[in-house]
Amino acid sequence: MQIKPKNLFIVALIFLLFSAYEVSAETRIRCASTTSTQNSGLFDYILPIFEKKTGIKVDVVAVGTGAAIEIGKRGDADVVLVHAKEQELKAVEEGYFVNRHDVMYNDFVIIGHQNDPLKLKGMKSANDAFKKIAENSALFVSRGDKSGTHTKELSIWKKTGIEPKGQKWYLEVGQGMEKTQRIANEKRAYTLTDRGTWLATKGKDKLEMIIVLEGDTALFNQYGVMAVNPAKHKHAKYKEAMEFINWLISKEGQQVIASFKDKNGNPLFIPNALK
Repeated sequence: MQIKPKNLFIVALIFLLFSAYEVSAETRIRCASTTSTQNSGLFDYILPIFEKKTGIKVDVVAVGTGAAIEIGKRGDADVVLVHAKEQELKAVEEGYFVNRHDVMYNDFVIIGHQNDPLKLKGMKSANDAFKKIAENSALFVSRGDKSGTHTKELSIWKKTGIEPKGQKWYLEVGQGMEKTQRIANEKRAYTLTDRGTWLATKGKDKLEMIIVLEGDTALFNQYGVMAVNPAKHKHAKYKEAMEFINWLISKEGQQVIASFKDKNGNPLFIPNALK
């Protein structure tokens, strides 16, 4: 039986309406997070697993931790995953977020050109390494973006009693971690990076750099997740955000994070929500 053009139009219209309903019915949440979680490939690894399990799509906005927290404060995200615990707890205390949990950790490392001109390799103290950089006016590249990494870097400078801002050897670039590493590589400078981004990108970006200092307990790097407070922003998708949070801190979510490794089998993040 031949279908009349008019009937074809009706069938096509019904199909379009059904497709539009499917799109509108899809549940999406927005997660404001750090460039380190994005650059490392963590979200590309874990989100398809969560989305398949729950049907909830997670759109990630990757910026510095400070900017991610501000996005959440404005209600322009539903959930925030960052790494500056003091800032996170303060924002919770102020009522912007609820249900904060530790999720995972790794550590920060100081990297420099493979020739390591200051011979920092072998040193144990990040404070001492920063002092040596300043005393020798060795070029240091800072993210300068109020990220978790930048916050950690500034805390180290503060402990040394040195104010690097404005010094000729101190370069603030206002970039994410991967770009900051590239700039440091090009300029043969030192910089502070998180281990996850370093492991995930050093080969891809063909960096002529090495870790010159690691293992200092002061370089511990805790990541936390928290939901935007629905009492502050009624449009926030609190229920779905909590599904994501509860999955991240569940046994399954923690196992998925633990299984995320670089090509050499090194874990990029260590889950610690269940400890």
